[in-house]
Amino acid sequence: MSSSINLEIANQARLLPISEIARDKLGLDPDLLELYGKYKAKIPLSTMDSLGYQQDGKLILVTAISPTKAGEGKTTTSIGLADGLNRIGAKTIVAIREPSLGPCFGMKGGACGGGYAQVAPMTDINLHFTGDFHAITAAHNLLAAMVSNHLHWGHTPNIDPRRVTWGRVQDVNDRSLRNIVTGLGGKSNGYVGEGRFDITAASEVMAILCLASDMKDLERRLGNIKVGRTAEKDMVFARDIKAEGAMSVLLKEALNPNLVQTLEHNPALIHGGPFGNIAHGCNSIVATKMALKLADYVVTEAGFGADLGAEKFFNIKCRKAGLTPACTVVVATVKALKLHGGAQETTLEKEDLAALKLGLPNLLRHLENMKKFGVPAVVAINQFTSDTPAELELIERSCQELGVRMVVSNHWAEGGKGAKALAETVRNIVDSESSTFSVLYPDDIPLAEKMRAVAREIYGADDVEIPQTVQTRLTELEKNGYGHFPVCVAKTQYSFSTDPARKGAPTGFTVPVREVRLAMGAEFVVAITGDIMTMPGLPRVPAAEAIGLDDDGQIVGLF
Repeated sequence: MSSSINLEIANQARLLPISEIARDKLGLDPDLLELYGKYKAKIPLSTMDSLGYQQDGKLILVTAISPTKAGEGKTTTSIGLADGLNRIGAKTIVAIREPSLGPCFGMKGGACGGGYAQVAPMTDINLHFTGDFHAITAAHNLLAAMVSNHLHWGHTPNIDPRRVTWGRVQDVNDRSLRNIVTGLGGKSNGYVGEGRFDITAASEVMAILCLASDMKDLERRLGNIKVGRTAEKDMVFARDIKAEGAMSVLLKEALNPNLVQTLEHNPALIHGGPFGNIAHGCNSIVATKMALKLADYVVTEAGFGADLGAEKFFNIKCRKAGLTPACTVVVATVKALKLHGGAQETTLEKEDLAALKLGLPNLLRHLENMKKFGVPAVVAINQFTSDTPAELELIERSCQELGVRMVVSNHWAEGGKGAKALAETVRNIVDSESSTFSVLYPDDIPLAEKMRAVAREIYGADDVEIPQTVQTRLTELEKNGYGHFPVCVAKTQYSFSTDPARKGAPTGFTVPVREVRLAMGAEFVVAITGDIMTMPGLPRVPAAEAIGLDDDGQIVGLF
């Protein structure tokens, strides 16, 4: 499943004009679209006014086991499942996140699926797409510039330069920008002070865009962004320096969902892109709600493993948007489970029932966690040719012991045809079983208890470690009226614990909370644990080294 094959498949695909997809698959007037070339478009939020009478479709979440170097194929499975559902006559839209340039040029790669289960045009989507990420970067950095200008001219409220909390962002991994000094070169260049860069996907502006219900709500949330404190420690917000209006202008078009297509010419809404480990990891609420009006079934995904993406999808996105998911699909591969069981990367194509048995607890813990939210689940095994009948039988038997069905899916090689069995199973669950969805914790318990609930119930930890400085901050947030916010835990994606080397389903650990940040605009509290970074670095050999143009001007190496 090499990236060159994926790119070759994408380049050979014959796409339909996006106006035809909108008209024939969604019943939308093509004149309503805001076209970005022939194969990309935005659907204005105003379109929702004409769709309000339509009954909502059923929401299907795709999540996964804890990520490994073997790959799990969550996005590929989401797209393949949507194509499979359409093949069996179920009108379906896939609604997923936009890729970040950071992983594209770093290590993880793009986020358009793979093989014959892709969204297209792949290279466009993985690069600049419709400019949403750039708009978010610009809006975030405009606020940073206005904070600096506010300080320079001494405007009121008088922000203490030592207490500025709003940094800057860019959409490329660069570890050298994690901690910076600004204002050098004399008084005319502003205050000298420490600052930071985060990746754009970790920006609160990104979270706000994905959680806002409309343009008015977006502007309100932008105004609520905390940018710093006065010398008396009073909080200062973006609205205090009159930044929210200009930021809203930059995000006006970005708030409209993007419409593209799968390789099988089925509609796909791709909108928003918060990371799943350092943010809440879900596509936008407006895109999800629009999809639910346009289709009978909506397939969406949440970032990284179910301990991060699915937990935040349920506890943050569904809580805020009033969504009730009908089914959860947990993606796994035989290779990844063997890695969790201690197998070596070089031996993954050989049958290894011992390693598989040791790795299965990772999948089983994720399944047990999904039950805690009251949503029916199914396991999708993203098939490799090296998978043996004995290995698949072992996984299926283990799932059956938990009362969960397992389906082998070959969508990478066969597209929707290879996902028909998965699609039929999912449709049967959605149509015949009732979801009793509920969030993990109520709004009115202390923030520390919310963190403790996630750590114990989802990660399997003994407890959380909260230093006195962090507890003091939590007490202050509750005193100031933010205690009802959900928590967004920033944690490594590679383990249930905060140690990425602890595979499988570790026990006997605690979760150290080293910092909390108020994301008042997004309306959640971020708990930063372990050594998680909000600005990733490039690997020893970044993917960017292999990306370029061939003699015909075609992009090569990008996936």
